[in-house]
Amino acid sequence: MSNAYRGNIKVRFADTDANGHAFFGNYFVFADEVLGEYWQELGLDVADVVNPDFLTFTVNANMDFLGESLAGDTLEVEVAAERVGNSSIVIGFTMHNQRTGEMAGKGSFTYVFVDKATRKSCPMPADFKASVLARHPELA
Repeated sequence: MSNAYRGNIKVRFADTDANGHAFFGNYFVFADEVLGEYWQELGLDVADVVNPDFLTFTVNANMDFLGESLAGDTLEVEVAAERVGNSSIVIGFTMHNQRTGEMAGKGSFTYVFVDKATRKSCPMPADFKASVLARHPELA
C-alpha cells in the first residue's frame, strides 16, 4: 500500500470466539479503529457527527482471512486509500500479526459521502479529498 497509515491493535480475550481465535467480525472493527485515526490525520474529524453537512455510508466491506490471531496478539493494521472518486472512496487494509510475523488478513471498505438532509450522494469535502490525494498522489 502506498504511503499507508499504520496503527496497532491488541486482540483482547473478549475479541475471541469459542475456538480461541479472534472472531471474524472483529477484524472489521480493528480496521475501522485504525481507519478513524488515518482519517483524522487527513483532517476529517470522525467524532464530529453533529456539524458536518454530510455523512459517510459504508456500502461495501470485504476481507480475506489469511492467518489466526489469538488473545494477546498485536496486529499492525495498515490502511490507505486505493481509489478516490467524486463522492466515494475505497480504503484498503492489511493486518500483520506481530507474534507470528504472518499476514492475518486483507480487505477493503467502500464509503459514499451523502448529504445529511437528502441522504443522496454528494461530493466528498474538498479539503479531505485534497489531503487524501496529497498522501496518495498516484490516485489523482
